[in-house]
Amino acid sequence: MRHVRAGRAAADPAPAQWHRGLTLLATISLFIGTRTLWTTAMHRHPPVAGVISLCYAAILVCGVLALAVRGRRALARVDGLVLAVAITLVVCGYWLDHAGSDEGVLTAQAALQILHGRPVYGDPWPWLFGTPRVGLTKTMAGGGDFTYGYPPLTAMIAAPVRLVIHSTAAATLVTSAALIIGTLVLWRLLPVPWRSAATAVCLGFGMLPAYARLGYPAVLALALLVPVVVRWPATGAGGRLGRYGVLRAVCLGAACAAQQLAWFLAPFLLIGVYAVRRGDMAGHGDPAPDAREADGDRARLRTPGRRALAVTARYAGVAALTWAVLNAYVAALGPRAWASGLLLPISQGAILHGQGLMGISYYFTPGSSRLDFYSYATLLLLLGLLAALVLFARRLGPALTVLPWLPFYLSTRSQDGYYLLMTPLWLAAAATVPASALAGAWQPRLPLGRRAKAACGAGLLLPAAACAAIAAASPAPLRMTVTARFTDTPRHGITSAAVRVVNTTGTTLTPHFASRAAQSASGWWAITSGPASIGPHASATYELTPPHGFRRVARGGHTLHMIAVTGKPMTITTALVPDPAAAGR
Repeated sequence: MRHVRAGRAAADPAPAQWHRGLTLLATISLFIGTRTLWTTAMHRHPPVAGVISLCYAAILVCGVLALAVRGRRALARVDGLVLAVAITLVVCGYWLDHAGSDEGVLTAQAALQILHGRPVYGDPWPWLFGTPRVGLTKTMAGGGDFTYGYPPLTAMIAAPVRLVIHSTAAATLVTSAALIIGTLVLWRLLPVPWRSAATAVCLGFGMLPAYARLGYPAVLALALLVPVVVRWPATGAGGRLGRYGVLRAVCLGAACAAQQLAWFLAPFLLIGVYAVRRGDMAGHGDPAPDAREADGDRARLRTPGRRALAVTARYAGVAALTWAVLNAYVAALGPRAWASGLLLPISQGAILHGQGLMGISYYFTPGSSRLDFYSYATLLLLLGLLAALVLFARRLGPALTVLPWLPFYLSTRSQDGYYLLMTPLWLAAAATVPASALAGAWQPRLPLGRRAKAACGAGLLLPAAACAAIAAASPAPLRMTVTARFTDTPRHGITSAAVRVVNTTGTTLTPHFASRAAQSASGWWAITSGPASIGPHASATYELTPPHGFRRVARGGHTLHMIAVTGKPMTITTALVPDPAAAGR
């Protein structure tokens, strides 16, 4: 009997305790949001609630097994069970809610345009907006963006689905399926002990499944980037792309054709691949820097740098060709509108929103007259991080999948979705790209000490920090005094407001007004009287009417702010709206 037990132990050794911990964390992550899902199902589809109840039982069983099984293979099977339960919950969530948000609705409409051979970009679709689920992206110029502003791949995939499902659910089905497929691919490519971490990050915690149900095209980009990022230092090994390298390049190009976030990762990947390949070719028996090969009557230098550049260029070329092929049809329908549509999220001048540094000017100070400097800071930080990766590839290479998202913290649209949506790529790099994989990566030789190198790295980021400081420290361009007209019939709120405005700058400004009770601005208030623009150091009084003629104000000391924004230059001014009811308490 002892020999049998010893044989079993040798055949299936005990798993590492940290593997058990990851399996248990993935199991726990499935509880988050499941109660709300079950409650919704009991109201709408009781059979789905029954399935969710079975998932509860499965989660409990997985928790026991994660701590009780003795062998690695047994724990790997538990990982598979946790993944199956997570996928079941995602499917239940989609079944209960697949209406989508503005991203999903726009993508479904773009798919319909493709089916009918009509242009996807440039034409406004105002009838899609106006419901609580479909928000309008307001612009600093006082309008809103009613057009499609994403690359076309998600809509192209959704087009045939739209023939069967005649609603927004066609787009949300594509993104939900992409999330599940991307999770399965990541799960399969990761080392066995890491697989439950993929389940938790992709399908647990209630994060990414919600974005998939809303129809975010970035979910498809994420799924396509998974094979690109896993073991990315192996790309172009030996100076040849190979089949897997070509597949990586095709997936990168397709991801760039699905959502703009992939654009920001691409240059970091190219720098990383070049650095690894150049270091590898210089140190493992490849031709020395002075080696030459005949080319007819001429000889040309074949340095490791050139060979690394060649394989990186082939990688980028295949990705660019894939991107061009996937964009060809929609671009042919209207090249100028297509180009403007792809650049729309960058060029539209959307109103401030998010959790980033711009909150200083939006939430905590009266405003800023130099919001454009947040955009300058974003671009400079992106360039600074790229330069830092070139100089310190060995140190920063393992964090290559996180670096591209740092600049978004300085942008005027710094929503958490920009960070959350790509977190599975962080995990992919952590599990498959150890520091040892970049120990031999090429980086310029700096004749500096450690402290001098650190100062050099910090110096690359100083221009971005300076621009961000200018934006945050600049004073509000307007002085505003708000006198609101309240009513208590039938609810407490504002029917109109008089705003006294003084332009403290030397620039003519064209203000647009909205209110803000918390973190998000309302629709634009209509200007019933007052000038369109205010000259330098001039003053004016505006009569404003809230959207739909009434702005509800909650009792109990809740504050309401009036904001005034301008598009060129980008500025914002915030003023408190006094509430007589609150003052009387």
